Amino acid sequence: MSTHEARVRSIATNGISLQVHDAGDEDAPLVVLAHGFPELAYSWRHQVPALVEAGYRVVAPDQRGYGDSSRPEAVDSYDIVHLCGDLTGLLDSLGADTAVFVGHDWGSMVVWNLALIAPERVRAVVGMSVPFMPRPGIPPTELMRNMVGDSFFYILYFQEPGVADADLGADPATTLRRMLAGLSPSGSPVPSAEDLASVMAGDGRGFVERLPEPDHLPAWLSQTELDHYVQVYRRTGFTGGINWYRNFDRNWELTGHLADSHVSVPSLFIAGRADPVLLMSPPMIGEPFLDDHRGDVLIDGAGHWVQQEAPEAVNEALIGFLSELDGSHGTAPGAPAEDHDDHPDHTANPYTTGPGHFEARPSRARGASKAGSRWSPARHAPAA
Repeated sequence: MSTHEARVRSIATNGISLQVHDAGDEDAPLVVLAHGFPELAYSWRHQVPALVEAGYRVVAPDQRGYGDSSRPEAVDSYDIVHLCGDLTGLLDSLGADTAVFVGHDWGSMVVWNLALIAPERVRAVVGMSVPFMPRPGIPPTELMRNMVGDSFFYILYFQEPGVADADLGADPATTLRRMLAGLSPSGSPVPSAEDLASVMAGDGRGFVERLPEPDHLPAWLSQTELDHYVQVYRRTGFTGGINWYRNFDRNWELTGHLADSHVSVPSLFIAGRADPVLLMSPPMIGEPFLDDHRGDVLIDGAGHWVQQEAPEAVNEALIGFLSELDGSHGTAPGAPAEDHDDHPDHTANPYTTGPGHFEARPSRARGASKAGSRWSPARHAPAA
């Protein structure tokens, strides 16, 4: 078996079973990739072969509640203690003391918290799309309600068990097409006042019907790739992932002792410059809590699904960060990019679900800017 082929198996950890995709030399430095919502280990299909080629062992689980991993029924089974415990338990099952943890979206929030809860197991941490945010002074949903009033906000909508589950699960193809493709950036991450008013109107509409219907799939997402997501979510539903949102306040209660804690391990943040999350959660808010922060990589032309939209730029940033940790020479994030095609070739499916393969395929990087990093002295605030 090639080291580029993922060894797919089920691992018992923290009282559940996680299906993991494990690629690379088993003796190589370990990188764990933690996906977000609504994603899967498959969301890292462009990163796994690149990291293996760079000399790392890469493990990407379908996280608790997703894909072929366990989906407990109790909502409180998805709190931050359980989610972090899954990842430390994964290390135990692999016989590893530490790993570099890379998270996207909700996975980012988990790995940031893991760096606070169990820093001895975290060699370094990379957050994507969701930067580190200090613990607020009041429960998160209370803060959100204070901010939006009677307007619609998806996280608050997700709180009531069964409601969002039925909405998103009614037609997984429409839900995923709109979430992945309908939110792909078209220039500025700032919605018009009219669009924002429509999306947030407290008019009784659900979540999916507020999302724009794309005219076509973006270049970074093929029909075959979208179909893979749809096939999985049609089988599993969305409840597991939504339950993560239902633990915002519980997580706040469980982490009171971490209120003033700092992330002491080396850290990096990567995001698409057109990601609307940057407007809600500017990275500079959490920067004082990052003691060894190596910078923010903001990728032009990419939105929230950054590792899928701009795989070459993300891989370049990751490998540069990892190379610096190892004292080796890699391509530094922020290095000038060649003239190239911005999108990967989708003529072949990069992933097969049989034995499970992550196949490398050539693609070219988009331009990336490195904010406040050791590789570039320039600092760039997120574009508004």
